[in-house]
Amino acid sequence: MSAPVSLVAPPLAAFAAAPNRFATEFAALRANAPALRAEDVAARRRRLGRLADWLTANQTAIQQALYQDFKKPPEETDLSEIWPSLTEIRHSRRKLKRWAAPRRVGTPLALLGTKGWVQPEPKGVVLIIAPWNYPFYLAVDPLASAIAAGNAVVIKPAEQTPTTSALLRRLAEELFQPNEVLVLEGDKDVASELLRLPWNHIFFTGSPQIGKIVMRAAAEHLSGLTLELGGKSPAIVDDTANLRDAAEKIVWGKFINAGQTCVAPDYLLVQRSVEAPLLAEMRQAITRFYGPDNEAIKASKSFARVVNAHHFARLAALLDDAETRGATVAQGGSRDERQCYIEPTILTNVPAGATVLEEEIFGPLLPVLTFERLPEAAAYVNARLPPLAQYVFTTSPANRRYLLDTVAAGGAAVNETIIQLAHPDLPFGGVGNSGLGKAHGHAGFLAFSNEKSVLQQRVGFTGIKQFYPPYTGRVRRLLGLLLKYL
Repeated sequence: MSAPVSLVAPPLAAFAAAPNRFATEFAALRANAPALRAEDVAARRRRLGRLADWLTANQTAIQQALYQDFKKPPEETDLSEIWPSLTEIRHSRRKLKRWAAPRRVGTPLALLGTKGWVQPEPKGVVLIIAPWNYPFYLAVDPLASAIAAGNAVVIKPAEQTPTTSALLRRLAEELFQPNEVLVLEGDKDVASELLRLPWNHIFFTGSPQIGKIVMRAAAEHLSGLTLELGGKSPAIVDDTANLRDAAEKIVWGKFINAGQTCVAPDYLLVQRSVEAPLLAEMRQAITRFYGPDNEAIKASKSFARVVNAHHFARLAALLDDAETRGATVAQGGSRDERQCYIEPTILTNVPAGATVLEEEIFGPLLPVLTFERLPEAAAYVNARLPPLAQYVFTTSPANRRYLLDTVAAGGAAVNETIIQLAHPDLPFGGVGNSGLGKAHGHAGFLAFSNEKSVLQQRVGFTGIKQFYPPYTGRVRRLLGLLLKYL
């Protein structure tokens, strides 16, 4: 007699090769995953509703946490942390019933008599590793997608922003049971320990270098994976662009959050004939946004700080290297180590080989390069690893089409920067070195779901029986018809 099938989830030891400090928490989440899977859409929508209500009720606390961590202006917190999080949650609640419903597919003639559909199901237990640059939004946004898909969730927030990390832990403790959503704070050792567990999916936002480590860890258990990375996103301005409009949008997109944005313009390619007027417009935009000089900008409540001393030193080294190699500081250049402050800085005449052109900047430094004709700009971008974002400033439909069709990038915006990230119906993600998989809206729901394909046949019937052995001449003739016509 065969052994009865166990209805209890196998112990963690069946999956993990060695003891793990988070084994108990993981086992509790895994044991609860079937109950979450069985819940209806209404239960998931209620969770999302509670999450949205918490964000609204704790707006001031979120602002204070981000200001405490790196002097992020409250208005920027509202715009870039709270608003996109609420947009994602509300969009998911509205669309969830349709996303979660089985989707009928057509039936090919050769399979006449069957019917097929695709039904999304939760992946199970998922891990979200959030970054420090948008530490609240980039934890809550994937959390909303994971809840919408019906998963149990662990969030590992960034240790570089401890106040926000503690707030995320409070959010989880006030809204969820520990076997539903759990926030585990700590440094890279905590992240390393978590990555040894057999997650059904890992959602990581961070640098390509750390993304490779996460990918290797995921491979040990064949875990599903979404990597939201970065790269050197170009802004390309041609001679037809509205220069004042382009300047304002580039300055805002580059220097919001003190340049610490994965989709910020990392460098500027401008057609040589309009370089000088564009730079003049950018200087004026910096004055309007932050102040007329370094002291005014440093005192401005509208400009954030570099997150910590390590990243300040890294950015200062990039600036020093560029100047040593002969780059011109066309705007800014001042810094204050005590405040982790670097003035919004524009660099021109940057020579090839300067580190600021080789590494992702992730700070308030903007190198400017020039080109004569569009193919030069496209060739420059394509000679490098594909960026996360591509920005095109033009009023020429032909130039827009050329750049969008020719340059490889994870996503793009025309006559705008950054806000493509906030569009819930646009899948967001990179390509190659800038990322793997897509997020936001339906794409985020699918990232945390398995699309189960189902084919149903009538009992006692199948056309394929005509091709069962023995393989007689009749079967061979039918196969010939199948190959030729069906």
